[in-house]
Amino acid sequence: MKNLRGRVAIVTGCSRGIGVALAEALAREGVHLSISARSGDELEAVRRRLETSGVRAIATVGDVTDPAHRSALVERTITELGPIDILVNNAGIEDVRRFEHTTPESLARVIDVNLTAPMLLTREVIPHMLTRRQGHVVNISSGAGKLGPPYMGSYAASKHGLVGFTQSLYCEYRGSGVGFSAVCPAFVTEIGMYSRWEEAGIRSNRIAGTCTPDQVVKATLRCIRTGKPEATINRPPVRPLIVLGNVAPRVVRPLFRLIGFTSTLRRSADLNESS
Repeated sequence: MKNLRGRVAIVTGCSRGIGVALAEALAREGVHLSISARSGDELEAVRRRLETSGVRAIATVGDVTDPAHRSALVERTITELGPIDILVNNAGIEDVRRFEHTTPESLARVIDVNLTAPMLLTREVIPHMLTRRQGHVVNISSGAGKLGPPYMGSYAASKHGLVGFTQSLYCEYRGSGVGFSAVCPAFVTEIGMYSRWEEAGIRSNRIAGTCTPDQVVKATLRCIRTGKPEATINRPPVRPLIVLGNVAPRVVRPLFRLIGFTSTLRRSADLNESS
């Protein structure tokens, strides 16, 4: 999908963070936006800002885990903007703590928001894309979807599931004109979970590294344009370690200690459990 101008995209989780950065980048490319989030005031502010790029933008307030919201989001997008060309499943939550301290309710919520909702929203959108033999679905996963870090059991499970889901659809719909990509960023600076860690004095070390919202945006646009099935955004030393960890799972634990993930996430878990 090399030419994005005039296309129509749905972006979930679009009241703050990566979702806003992605929507703004798509708007600059001339894409009309249907954005979704739970926070009405923030979402409306984003919608108005998107329209300054000269595109049409609509905002639908709701929870992606609600079937009625997903159906309304798809129907309204088609009615007001036109056929859906791009779906970016970005809405997500995390819960960093020792697994024995994770409540059943929190575990279920993480899986529902991060995995089940994107799967079900994709299921609603795919038939429209298949009919037109064009479209692209991007699932915003995480580096935790490639190797499961400590203190993030439910989050890692949801993001691994999202990567596997993307790979399955990428293979299944070969030749259909519909593409699928998983974008797996490292700790993202300036926004979201990592910005809260920085406020508490918790930072990733040089080896583990971070990435910027702009890097996530560029990788996502590249996936949409080229059909690339997956993009991992991290410092160069981490990428071969991911491959090694998948080939030899026994080395994962010392790897996480070496690159600093274990100590960083333990501090975050301590912070969450003390609050």
